[in-house]
Order: sequence, then structure tokens, then C-alpha cells
Amino acid sequence: MTKVDIVSGFLGAGKTTLIKKLIKDGWQGEKLVLIENEFGEIGIDGGFLKEAGIQVTEMNSGCICCSLVGDFGTALKEVVSTYSPDRIIIEPSGVGKLSDVIKAIRDVAKEADISVNNFVAVVDAGKCKMYMKNFGEFFNNQIEHAKTIILSRTQNINQDKLEAVVALIKEHNDKAVVVTTPWDDISGVSILEAMEKKNAFEEELLKQAEVCPECGHHHEHGEHCDHEHHHEEGHDHEHEHHHEEGHDHHHDHEHHHEEGHDHHHDHEGHHHADEVFTSWGKETPHKYTDDNMKEILEVLANTKEYGIILRAKGIVPSETGEWIHFDLTPEEYEVRHGAADVTGRICVIGTNLLEDKLTELFGLAQ
Repeated sequence: MTKVDIVSGFLGAGKTTLIKKLIKDGWQGEKLVLIENEFGEIGIDGGFLKEAGIQVTEMNSGCICCSLVGDFGTALKEVVSTYSPDRIIIEPSGVGKLSDVIKAIRDVAKEADISVNNFVAVVDAGKCKMYMKNFGEFFNNQIEHAKTIILSRTQNINQDKLEAVVALIKEHNDKAVVVTTPWDDISGVSILEAMEKKNAFEEELLKQAEVCPECGHHHEHGEHCDHEHHHEEGHDHEHEHHHEEGHDHHHDHEHHHEEGHDHHHDHEGHHHADEVFTSWGKETPHKYTDDNMKEILEVLANTKEYGIILRAKGIVPSETGEWIHFDLTPEEYEVRHGAADVTGRICVIGTNLLEDKLTELFGLAQ
């Protein structure tokens, strides 16, 4: 039977960095398949893990949860029959609900000969309070349904703030194992041991995942709800790729994320990601300089002139012949050089995006 590990986390939390670490020194010798999800029209990250010899299945035309459970089940069964992997790693949309993902897998578990093994939430320690306040319906769901919560970038905050973050998390989930050690100071094996630790909460969580968030009823495996889920074409669910290792790029201004980015959203009830978040993406051969890209990202990271920007990432050609790779979350960004792509790609995710202004900011034709 194939094990399925779900590595969830809000936009920019560091899911891919964690997966790469676990592949490197935690899952060595295993036959792995990674299933990724995009939120947005432009898939940026599919190539990053191919270098590690991992098969990447991008599902840019669909959502891992909700109305496309059937399609997801077909994809899972196809992966199992084609590759016969020991383990499938699922990296859901950064704005997806972990409970939906667990339920989607459980719905096809018997047919696909798979079992839910780990369900993890990666949480950016520096942004936890702000995201909990502003996007609690999505952010808290990942925390509440995780068996293991792995904090990222704990090296960037002080001890008092770290303890406050852990206390906040415990208010929503006091049974999960919480990993607080900076990733550079801990091995992938140690993280994996924390993930694999069995506890009574695991069965409780799996039972919770069987309860439909729309109607509140318990559904058996394979039994579906007839709810109307409106997913617009092209609005798929995003995953993030924030590369911490070897890039100490946090901006050392003591920003108070909680106060500085107060864009509160009172989303009561049950929403789907495409009702709250929007994405803007472009494929372009346009060339940039490092300085030009940093100026663009500085504005996006620290102002609301273009909407509430929660995530931006891209791979674009440079005027020097190199290729610029960039990542952005609120108040932080990184510009580095990396491998070329077939064309330049830019993706911005957030709320209330001003698409015409973004097109102009990146110097692109309407």
C-alpha cells in the first residue's frame, strides 16, 4: 500500500524547502511521487524538484479539493498504477483547506490502494499572527487539522515572539506535535521522526475530515455531497516555493506584521479559495535587471498600491543573459539567479488585485 503524506501550509510558508529537505535526508531510498497544485493561471514551480529525480504532476487546470475530488481520485489512481510508488507527497494549494485535502484522499483511498500517513502544516512563525487574524478561515484550518505543525523561519524571530506563536497555535490545536527548531539546525530525519510520531489525535482528525464542511454530515468513503462549488476556469490552487537554504534574505527591519498589514477579512462560514483570493499571471520574454526587479518587489512587499499581495514569484530573463528567480511574501522578498525557463513567467496572488496596474508595474503591454 502506498503511503500519502500531505504537506500543507499557507502562501510562502516554505513547503517546498521542507519537502526538498525530507527528500534529501529523510526519504532516501524510497520511490516517491510528488503531486503539486497551482493556484493561478501560470505554473511557476514544476521544474524545481525535477532535479531531485522526482516525478512532478502539476494539476494547473483543477483544484485538489471540493468539486474536483473525482478528477483528483483519477489522478491518484493513475499515479499508483503507473509508478507504484512507496510514497506520494501531496503539496496542496497554499490557500487550500487541509480538511478538504484529507477528505479528498480518504474518498479514494480504498480504490487507489493508498493510506493517509502524515498530514502536516508548515507555518511561517513571523507571519502566523497576521495570517490568523486576516485569513483565519483558510490559515486556521491547516493548523487545526494537522497532526504535525512545523514552524519555518524561527531563526528570524526572538524567543518571546516564538513562545507567543506556539501559544496561539495551541489555542487551535493543542494535540499536534510542534517543531520549533530552525531547519538548518535539525536533520530531515529528526523532522520525519516528529511527523511519524503516532498520537491519539490522528484518528480523531481523520474522523473530522469525514464531516462535510458544507452540510455538517458524516460521509462514508466515496460518498459525495451535491453542493455547488463554483471554481472559475483557470483559478487553481496555489503552492509556494520559498527557498530558505543558502539564502539568508530576510529584510532586517523589525516589521510588526500584525499591525503593518492589517487587511482584515471577516470571512465567516465556508468559502472556497477562489471566492477570497485572486491571481494574476503572465508569460513574457521581457527582460529585467536585478535592480529593476528589486524596485518592483519593494513596492509589492511593502505597500497596498496594487492590492493585498500575499505571494509573488517568477522566473524571468535578465538583461545580462542570466535568469532572475524571485519570491515574495508580505514585507519580504528575494531575488537570485537560477536556471533558464522556456519563457519568462510571473505570478502574483492576493486579494483585490489591480491587474492593469500590475501589468504596468512589470513593464508589460496590456
